[in-house]
Amino acid sequence: MKALVVDADWEPREDYELSEFEKETGKVIEGNSVWRNPDMAVRDVEKPTPGEGEVLLKVKACGVCGSDIHFYETDDDGYMLYPGLTKFPIAIGHEFAGEIVEIGGGPETEEFEVGDRVTTEEMVWCGHCRACRDGLPNHCENLEELGITVDGAMAEYISVPAKLCWDVDSIFDRYDDEEVAWDVAATTEPTSVAYNSVFERGEGFRPGSYVVVYGTGPIGLAAVQLAKSSGASKVIAFEISPQRLELASEVGADYAFDPGEVDPTEVVMDITNGEGADFQLEAAGAPAQTIPEMESSVAINGKMSQVGRAAERVPMYLESFQVNRAQIYGAQGHSGHGIFPSVIRMIGAGLVDNSRIITSKFDLEDGVEAVKQASKREDGKVIINP
Repeated sequence: MKALVVDADWEPREDYELSEFEKETGKVIEGNSVWRNPDMAVRDVEKPTPGEGEVLLKVKACGVCGSDIHFYETDDDGYMLYPGLTKFPIAIGHEFAGEIVEIGGGPETEEFEVGDRVTTEEMVWCGHCRACRDGLPNHCENLEELGITVDGAMAEYISVPAKLCWDVDSIFDRYDDEEVAWDVAATTEPTSVAYNSVFERGEGFRPGSYVVVYGTGPIGLAAVQLAKSSGASKVIAFEISPQRLELASEVGADYAFDPGEVDPTEVVMDITNGEGADFQLEAAGAPAQTIPEMESSVAINGKMSQVGRAAERVPMYLESFQVNRAQIYGAQGHSGHGIFPSVIRMIGAGLVDNSRIITSKFDLEDGVEAVKQASKREDGKVIINP
């Protein structure tokens, strides 16, 4: 079968000390410190066979994520930009939906049948480590990630643990066009990341709150919709891409600004009548620029959630948090806590309409071009249809 595969040279930076775990497993904890000269191409690979507890999916739609872009992009020394856990070579892609075509057996698969339409979590949590047993699957100590450490869904087929699958029938009830329904179903994963960042890790906000979103890529656009449908009185978005600014307004942002053209702090304080933002989400992956603005415009008892990835340290003025009784949360992943089914229900109910943010579509054969298009950071969501 065909798959979009990424490979790279194993060349640890001089100041990076490999751990025994990395040496033994070939999995790198800080990808941008080891992987150099990445190569991305559509290749012929072996079709997977589902094992015990797994199902085989025929992939119908797969979104291009910021992490996929960071596999493609490099710094001046040729190191890929993705800062997290990685293992190569690998078929990438983790935002997807597909049809079950084969079942591997086992009690985990009993609720599924051939022909079921599902989307899946990206994080392959073990279920038995301390973090998982404590109900924190996003921080699994034995974590694997589809399209990042194990083969993903920019491919014709993918085999996945059945425990990660969720049916998307309610999405098909919402959209009459089957192709649109598959594409929207593939956006469940990034929307679930936004949901986790806002409501689970960020502990949410009261209806009537002022919400600010920095960065309106797919996760930020999902957050805008989630915030508005959950009762935010005003949603303010900041984004440097004109196309994404327009999308932010289309999906529910009451105000949308280019932070290069305005002073974000002044704008937020003006719109909130001097009270500041009750909840702020950093989805831009540019915390050195955004965190100072968030600090200086936080409301008393305000919350800030960091979901954008950035391999950099950021100075913070802790007095702002003490004086304002403010909180900052680190957010990762989308698993557990009823997140996936809740997001699917919201999409099925029309509270989140991701059909509006799908702006480019590609065949699998043009997968590299799809990632290149996404790297322009103009689109809402780029979709690949194998």
